[in-house]
Amino acid sequence: MAGMPISHGPGPTGAYGPWSAPRDGGQGIGEGGGPEGEGVDLSTFWLRAFLEVARAGSFTVAARRLALTQSAVSRRIASLEAVLGGAPLFDRLPRGVRLTAHGRTLLPHAEAVTGRLARLRRELADLDGAAGGHLRFGAFATADAALVPRALAAFRARHPGVTLTREEGLSGPLLARLGEGELDLAVVSTTGGPLDGAAYDLHHLLDETLYVAVPAAHPLAGEPSVRLARLADEDWISGSADPAGTLLDAVVRAGFRPRVAHVVREWTAKQGYVAAGLGVTLVPALAAQGVRADIALVPVREEGAPARAVYAATARGRSPVPGVAPFVAALRESGRLLSA
Repeated sequence: MAGMPISHGPGPTGAYGPWSAPRDGGQGIGEGGGPEGEGVDLSTFWLRAFLEVARAGSFTVAARRLALTQSAVSRRIASLEAVLGGAPLFDRLPRGVRLTAHGRTLLPHAEAVTGRLARLRRELADLDGAAGGHLRFGAFATADAALVPRALAAFRARHPGVTLTREEGLSGPLLARLGEGELDLAVVSTTGGPLDGAAYDLHHLLDETLYVAVPAAHPLAGEPSVRLARLADEDWISGSADPAGTLLDAVVRAGFRPRVAHVVREWTAKQGYVAAGLGVTLVPALAAQGVRADIALVPVREEGAPARAVYAATARGRSPVPGVAPFVAALRESGRLLSA
């Protein structure tokens, strides 16, 4: 097997006639300049020929199975014997051949090596076809409300052999982990500002509008839309006291700093605080499903303000794992369904 160091044998003559090392790019010995026992490659072509002869008990039958001439099989066996020390691997019989002690010792190792290589080929084929492998991704919290679960369901139905690991976080930290190679893909948004298109490949999934959640009895509850400036005197409920990098960036852009009265991270809990009349909060469209009956969602109307964009990000300049492309496709399908 290429890369498997074997000591040099003591001569160029095998048990089946003269031998000269083939120079055909991997089917013979690769001579190196290192110490004795290094720089010599054991070819898997030789091992396959050895196994076929051992199974068939015949060079003629093995040659037919390998679609080779008998002399070609003999040369491969002679090459193998030479790099393994020169001892014969087969005894010639009146009808066929039989393994020698050296051949019987080699047999389980040859089977193990070729078996592992066959398994490697299968695993690589599965990986290329997204039938196996591992995909690590992260997503911001509200993407986990509907966008990601729908995409996951579709992806798993099509690629059940791929192992998925997921983590939740803010867009900034997720992008940092993506850049460090700890994630293969991150579902992120433009909350907090534009994303770095130089460092990441950004696959657009959807644009979403913002809503403000108010108690059902709030004076604005029946409005078709609202400007954020009308909420300047309200108490706000947010996942952070600092608006930077959060949905409250939109409020700052509207011309005032929100008065955060309660820091509440989980969306269900935020609804409870709003319903109790303790403040208002911003809700992205991805989280607008399943709102409780005692609060109202009013669309935010801000001319010139961009909608929040959601992307699947991958690291630029890095070869993606094969599962990334079909997972991005599943996310796009989910985004189209949510935008319809």
